[in-house]
Amino acid sequence: MKARKKVLETISPDELLAGMGITPADNEEGLNTAVPWKSQMAGEQMRAVFQWRHYLQSIGEQPFLFGPFSFAAYCQKSLLDYLVTDPVKKYAKLAVRTRKNPDLFGEVNAWIYKSYAHMLYNLCGNFMTDNRFDQNKALHMAATPEGQQFLKRTLEEFAFLENNYSSRGLTRLHAMKVLLKSLLILVTGKLLQNGGNPYLRMKSDGTPSLSPKDYLEECRLRFENLYRNDAFDVREFAERATGGMIGFLPYEVVEGSSLNSITLRRYLPIEGVAPNGKVLYLSSPLINKPEIFDLAHGKSVVEGMLNEGYAVYLIDPGEPGFEESKLGLDYYGKTVIDTYIDLIAQRHPGSAIHCMGYCMGGTLLLPYLARRAEERKARGLPMDIKKVALMATPVRFDDGETGMGPMREVIRNSYDPLVMREFYGDVNVPAQAIELGMNLIQPGVQYYMAGGFYERAHMQGALGDAAPFLYWLTHGSKFPERAHEEWVRKVYLENQIYEGTYCLPSSVRALDGKPVDMNALRDACVSIFCYRGDRDAIAPPQSCVASELWGKVADGNITLSRGGLNRTIEKHAGHIFVVSKVLLAEYLKLVSNFFDGKPE
Repeated sequence: MKARKKVLETISPDELLAGMGITPADNEEGLNTAVPWKSQMAGEQMRAVFQWRHYLQSIGEQPFLFGPFSFAAYCQKSLLDYLVTDPVKKYAKLAVRTRKNPDLFGEVNAWIYKSYAHMLYNLCGNFMTDNRFDQNKALHMAATPEGQQFLKRTLEEFAFLENNYSSRGLTRLHAMKVLLKSLLILVTGKLLQNGGNPYLRMKSDGTPSLSPKDYLEECRLRFENLYRNDAFDVREFAERATGGMIGFLPYEVVEGSSLNSITLRRYLPIEGVAPNGKVLYLSSPLINKPEIFDLAHGKSVVEGMLNEGYAVYLIDPGEPGFEESKLGLDYYGKTVIDTYIDLIAQRHPGSAIHCMGYCMGGTLLLPYLARRAEERKARGLPMDIKKVALMATPVRFDDGETGMGPMREVIRNSYDPLVMREFYGDVNVPAQAIELGMNLIQPGVQYYMAGGFYERAHMQGALGDAAPFLYWLTHGSKFPERAHEEWVRKVYLENQIYEGTYCLPSSVRALDGKPVDMNALRDACVSIFCYRGDRDAIAPPQSCVASELWGKVADGNITLSRGGLNRTIEKHAGHIFVVSKVLLAEYLKLVSNFFDGKPE
C-alpha cells in the first residue's frame, strides 16, 4: 500500500500576531492621534525643575533681603545645576549641533523606526528571488515547523521593539505594524480572520473591492517595490532617493543678497517662455526648507509661474547659527524683506512686483506690506506692491472660532521661554522640537504620512514620486531662538497682528517701533488672495482671513471675484496641498488670473 503524502498545515497570520501580544504599536485604545506620553511627562518634569532653579536663583541673588535663606538657595541651585540642569542643557545643545533629537525618548523612537524598518527588509529578503517575491519560499516557511519557529522568533524581536516604544495611539510605528501584518498575510497566503486586512479597500456596500487573489497580488507588488528600493523607513529612503538635495529647477543666488544665513534666489527663466514684465517674490516659513515652492515637475509653484513669464525670486532662510539666534521677527519680517525688495526693484526697474507667501511666510509678509504702505504714504508715494497671494496663511489667533485653540493650548501647557532660551539660546530651536508641537495638533499625521506611503507602494513610480516631499517633511529647519520666542508670544498668544499691536521698525521716524496699521493694506488698494483648506489643522480656514479683514472693497469682499478684487478660495485640502498636482494646477490658474486681474 502506497504511503499517503503528509500535508503540511500553513500557519495563519492571526496565530503569528497573537504570539506578539498587545503592544503600544497596536493602538488598542483606539486613539485618533499620537500621544508621545513619555516625552510630555519628561518635558513637564524638566520645566518644573528649571522653574524651581529660577526661583532659587532669584532668592540667592538677594542676600540682604533673605539672609541665610539666600545662602541655602544658592547652595541648592548650585547642586541642582551640577547634577541636573547643566548636564541636560549640554546634552540638548550637543544634540542640536549634531542633528540629533534633544528629546531622548524621541531619539529612542527614531532608533526603533530604523531598526523596525531594517527588520522588515531582512524578513522580506527571506522570500525574495532576484527581487521578486517567491511564493514557494514563503509557503515553505509558513508550513514547516522550522519555518514557523523562525517566524515566531522574528516576531518576538518585532514585539520587543514595539514594547520599548515611547508613544501610543495613531503613530508612525502603528503604520509600520500595519505593514508587518500585510507581509504576514502575503507570506502565509491567508487573510486575517477578523477582517481589517491592511490596504484592502471596501466598496460602498461594505464588500471588498478586490478578490483575495487580486489582493495578494497587490501585496506582492507592494513588497517587491519596497524591498527593491529599501523603502521601509520613509525618512531614510527619502534621504537616499534624493541624495539630500531637493528642488526641481535651477537658480542663482543674487549677488549681494547674503544676510547672515539668508540669501535670495533668482530662478532661471524657462527657455522659450517670453517674459511678461512682472516679478514674483516668494516668502517661505522659517521652519521649513523653501523647496516647498519647487518640489518636483508638476509640483512646483516656481515652475508654474516661470511658465507664465514671471521673473521668480525666493527667499532662502538657510541654516541659522549663533548670530541668527539673537535676531528677532523685526529682522526677518522687515530688514530682510526691505533689502530683497530693493534688490529686485533695482534689477527690474519699472516692473510690477507681486508677492506670494506660504504659511508663516505669508503671515510675516502682510504686516511688512502694511508698514510699507504706511511708509510710502508718509513720503507722498503710492503703494508699489499692489497684489499678494497667500497659501494657507493664518492671521488671526484665538481660542474660539479660528480653530487655533488646540495649538495655543499646547503652547500654554508645554512652552516656557526661559527653558527654551536655556536649551537653545545659542543653537536655535531644532526641527524636532517644533515637529513635536505640530504633531500634537494634527491627529495621526505621522501615521497617515507613513501609512499612505506604504499603501501606494504597489503603484509604479509612487515611491520615487513621494521622495522629495518626504524629504522636505522629515527634514525641517532650525528656528532662530529669539524670533521663535517672539513668534510664539506676539503672534500666537497675543494675536498682535489681528489686534493691531504688532510693531515693526521703520525708516520713517513717526512710524519706527510703532504698531502696524493693517488697514493700510485696504487704504492702499492692495488686493489679497487667500487660498485655504478646510482640512488644515495648522492653518485652519477660519484663521486664514486676510482678504476678509484687510482686503475689503466698497461693495464688500467676495469669494470668487470679478477682475482684480480680493479673493478667498477654500478647498477640501490640507496644509500642504502643493503635493497634489491637481490642486496645484488649479491654484496656479486661480492665482495667475488674480495677478492678471481676470475673472474666475
